Amino acid sequence: MVGNNVSHSKRRTKRIFALNLKTKKFWSEAEQRFITLKVSCKGMKTIAKNGVDAAVREAQKNGYINLV
Repeated sequence: MVGNNVSHSKRRTKRIFALNLKTKKFWSEAEQRFITLKVSCKGMKTIAKNGVDAAVREAQKNGYINLV
């Protein structure tokens, strides 16, 4: 998303609104190893609620990630 920084004198300069992404390691019970994911804070909340294995399956089903 794109917007403007507006100073006190009302000068406008372009800026971007970046996503709130964090790189985080999660333990996968199915694979018995850590998985490193770049997720949003809402994604972390979903993983905490449903578990990392269920969240990865759901993301793969929706086409958000491709597992090799």
